[in-house]
Amino acid sequence: MRNREDIEKIAEIKGWKVNPDDEVVELIIKGLNKNKEKHGFYYCPCRVVSGDKEEDKNKICPCIWAQDEIDDQGICHCRLYVSKDYKK
Repeated sequence: MRNREDIEKIAEIKGWKVNPDDEVVELIIKGLNKNKEKHGFYYCPCRVVSGDKEEDKNKICPCIWAQDEIDDQGICHCRLYVSKDYKK
């Protein structure tokens, strides 16, 4: 199961930070773990899983859209990852 430490490692590798809002982070981690149990992968809980593994592979967290969202808005759609200079 994913935990905060895992999320922080991913953020570090990507050059991001984890959202400073702990409530949001814990909620998203719960959603990731639920998707892992239900679907077998850590799909982004903010994206609809179709059941087609090929179609859904881009939705595995961090999803394919996260980098562009962070570059453009400073935060990903799910609000789990943020840019290094993100401010609430």
